[in-house]
Amino acid sequence: MNTKPILLDVHDLTVAYRHRPVLWNVDFQIEQPQLLGIVGPNGAGKSTLLKAMLELIPILSGNVSMLGKSVNQVRGRIGYVPQRESVDWDFPISVRETVLMGTYGGLGWFKRPGPVEHEKTQAALEAVGMEDFASRQIGRLSGGQQQRVFLARSLAQDADIYFLDEPFAGVDAATEDVVLKVLKDLRKQGKLLIVVHHDLLTVQRSFDSVLLLNGRLIAYGPIETTLNEENLSKTYGGYLPILDRIGTAVQQDAGSR
Repeated sequence: MNTKPILLDVHDLTVAYRHRPVLWNVDFQIEQPQLLGIVGPNGAGKSTLLKAMLELIPILSGNVSMLGKSVNQVRGRIGYVPQRESVDWDFPISVRETVLMGTYGGLGWFKRPGPVEHEKTQAALEAVGMEDFASRQIGRLSGGQQQRVFLARSLAQDADIYFLDEPFAGVDAATEDVVLKVLKDLRKQGKLLIVVHHDLLTVQRSFDSVLLLNGRLIAYGPIETTLNEENLSKTYGGYLPILDRIGTAVQQDAGSR
């Protein structure tokens, strides 16, 4: 009987900077498409985990596979939206050219983007509401607009798994709504989305599952059973006022089902 490969398998992942471990033995599997939030305090290793899963930084021990294969074997099926701070916004490239780059992974050697790639680019721009800014240099955009552009670039790639590093950070309310809508639409299309995020209430209300991290994996699972006071206290340490709001929101959601 044919079975679908595990979408993401992270096994005993350990990462160190200058011989100092920052992630210890992170181990989890994702078998079904979903919207997963990675949350934890500052310095917990959230972005490090994302980059390690993508093999953008060295791994001290452990291994990662996606879609039943090594990361390098399926890199063309992986979309990545980095933090805005990691991008050179002075680079002389337009919004349209940036988004078009998302289609390059599907092209063979020495092939130029054709009508199909340009149609994907236009559709991605429209999905994030940036079609009117297509000719503008990326550095001449607001923070929220820049975030939309890199989200559009990943959409143009038409990936199976998406990794997003703080896509809501420093954006306006309109952009936050656009990003959340795009993520939910991708989830409906059967995509796996892994999002580093800091707003626990947004995760509770809009995500399917959560991974709580603080140097090591504290808890991972569905929102209803994982995002609770005990796990949050282990993750953040001590009592947090947010716990009351999370608990109330969980109870209200459970009562409405």
